[in-house]
Amino acid sequence: MEISWVLLAVGAVLLLFGAYASWTAGRLDRLHHRVELARAALGTELARRAALVAELAGSDILDPASALLLLDAAHRARTAALESVEVHEQAESALTRAIHATGTDVEPWAGELSLAMRRVQLARRFHNDVVVSTRDLRHRRLVTWFRLAGHAPLPTTIELED
Repeated sequence: MEISWVLLAVGAVLLLFGAYASWTAGRLDRLHHRVELARAALGTELARRAALVAELAGSDILDPASALLLLDAAHRARTAALESVEVHEQAESALTRAIHATGTDVEPWAGELSLAMRRVQLARRFHNDVVVSTRDLRHRRLVTWFRLAGHAPLPTTIELED
């Protein structure tokens, strides 16, 4: 009689532990999915900003030197998207520096470019927040001991000059 209560208690504890581990694995999977969505949104905003800068550079509003600098930086940012993460971050930061170095406060482009820059900042911040949450959960003992993350790579933050 006493053994059946012990077995029942052990079974209940194992069931609760399994349910918690399953919930944690599901949460981790959802966080990894959110990281991918946030990365895609950031990529979209970066591409939109590069296209806007290239359009501004070709509009004959800026002086030829500024237009060439912006066009080159926008082209490098677009092509760097196919390279490694570090190369892409450097190219996007160079585009930001080129935007700030040239006189891009020309109407009607100033408002659009300012909005594009702000959207990139927000998308990057959102992405990095989700990455930090995912990494925090992945470093918990339960996740590491029972390998609840599977073979998913550890997400990394994106560091750009704003």
